[in-house]
Amino acid sequence: MTTNSHEKKRPYIQVFVGLAVLTAVEVGVAALQIDKTLQIAVLLLLAASKAALVALFFMHLRYDHRILSIVGGFPLILVLIMLIIFMADRSL
Repeated sequence: MTTNSHEKKRPYIQVFVGLAVLTAVEVGVAALQIDKTLQIAVLLLLAASKAALVALFFMHLRYDHRILSIVGGFPLILVLIMLIIFMADRSL
């Protein structure tokens, strides 16, 4: 195994550790006795972070052209806005 192949595996190991840590934090947040709206918001943020890590590294979107990120990110922003609106409507 050369150092070059070892360097290629390093981001995947870091992403795996990051996903494991985020999962552990999600389990911890789910076990806390806090306001449900806050709990859902935090869990959605953590889930979005995990989805971004998977998309960026395992789907290799991190290395694509910037315009593809903009095209793919715009609908994501719209979904997040709709989720915020629905969560605000639910709490009223």
